[in-house]
Amino acid sequence: MTSGGGGGGGEGGAGAGGSALGVQIQQQSRMALPDFLQSVNLKYVKLGYHYLISNLLTLFLVPLILVTLIQVSQTTDLHHLWLHLQYNLLTILTCSGVLVFGLTLYAVTRPRAVYLLDSACFRPADHLKAPFRSFMEHSRLTGDFEESSLDFQRKILERSGLGEETYVPEAMHSIPPQPSMAAARAEAEQVMFGALDNLFQNTSLKPKDIGILIVNCSLFNPTPSLSAMIVNKYKLRGNIRSFNLGGMGCSAGVIAVDLAKDLLQIHRNTYAVVVSTENITQNWYFGNKKSMLIPNCLFRVGCSALLLSNKLADRRRAKYRLVHVVRTHRGADDKAFRCVYQEQDDAGKTGVSLSKDLMAIAGGALKTNITTLGPLVLPISEQLLFFVTLLMKKLFKADVKPYIPDFKLAFDHFCIHAGGRAVIDELEKNLQLRPEHVEASRMTLHRFGNTSSSSIWYELAYIEAKGRVKKGNRVWQIAFGSGFKCNSAVWQALRNIKPSPNGPWEDCIDKYPVEIVT
Repeated sequence: MTSGGGGGGGEGGAGAGGSALGVQIQQQSRMALPDFLQSVNLKYVKLGYHYLISNLLTLFLVPLILVTLIQVSQTTDLHHLWLHLQYNLLTILTCSGVLVFGLTLYAVTRPRAVYLLDSACFRPADHLKAPFRSFMEHSRLTGDFEESSLDFQRKILERSGLGEETYVPEAMHSIPPQPSMAAARAEAEQVMFGALDNLFQNTSLKPKDIGILIVNCSLFNPTPSLSAMIVNKYKLRGNIRSFNLGGMGCSAGVIAVDLAKDLLQIHRNTYAVVVSTENITQNWYFGNKKSMLIPNCLFRVGCSALLLSNKLADRRRAKYRLVHVVRTHRGADDKAFRCVYQEQDDAGKTGVSLSKDLMAIAGGALKTNITTLGPLVLPISEQLLFFVTLLMKKLFKADVKPYIPDFKLAFDHFCIHAGGRAVIDELEKNLQLRPEHVEASRMTLHRFGNTSSSSIWYELAYIEAKGRVKKGNRVWQIAFGSGFKCNSAVWQALRNIKPSPNGPWEDCIDKYPVEIVT
């Protein structure tokens, strides 16, 4: 369980000068042309530059190839060349053999494409909703919290970005709460099986066709494992490769996808299912240490299930292709390692403590992650601008501001982990995003709260429900987790995406976006 953030930045646009320019143009003589330099929006100049530089190689090579072909056709007797090859069987066989060997080697060694056929998110029942008033009343009635702690939780809730319709598990609705092992198992079964039932129904997949199963849940790892619970429930086959990831925080969903990707490179014609969740029941904090009370206010019930495939035949029906996964781990640094830390307070009550250095550490992890990701996804124009600015600053000691690459040129949609309002605010500022780019994250936080590693899939479901994902669009999922980790996944849409049935936003998408009072 965790949340994190980024650094600084900003984006400007056309302002009040637009109206003044209109008046100025109207006052000019009809014979005179307006001053286009003052009316051109710089973002379009930048976009044109991006297209020019990105396609420079193509623009140069195409005429060169055409000229070469014309020259060869004029200087070479093609009929004579054909006759020569016709009677030189050894040359033809050798060339054919080399060609076949090369193509075979390429087919065997190239990475297999990983396709996302569909994803499903669990939608809890309405009776599990936790409006602010009910949340605070239940907290008061437990008798565990001092008045200052109750006041602290109320203030966190008001500033959190959460709405009145998030969900807490059944055990937390009891007075007193019942955080038993049986209740925790019941929560895990409810969310995992609910998400998987939707996934199997939407994809018509038979559970016995699953070859790989990966489950991630940080704070609840019973014996038998959560993955074993799924194998037992759906009677999965005996040779299934199952994995259970624990203690890896809110970024564990991307880690699970990366593990699935690696396994799908080895095992041919295989389906992989990834289940991401967090368990609230046994991890509610009943003490009075303020740094450990924050997770109570942010984390809510949720779960996602994905179906991945490496079968070429599945490309037709797949929604997305996995393009990149970039993982950053700052655990070698002691402060980063302890900034999200499960421990006992002085009274012996267990909870997760969030360090005051969390945002700074998350910002450093984000910087490292996007520095690695940038060269893989950014257009050449952005990389050149960044390199030139860096060169001027480092070598010539020029007094220039560092150039912040425009990730909006690399991605069409952003799924930023809904760890809290501060997380989304900082990334919006740091990456120079517009409000529509972080809309999915803000609305997911408002509607479902911080659902840990599954939050990025609720966000993607939001974008799909809005009908915004078109063929060729790129989606960037970025998540932060204890350790400390920052992980990114990049997907490319293979078609215009329609929302899947029984989605988490199915009956409420028209109400969003809503205005969030800060």
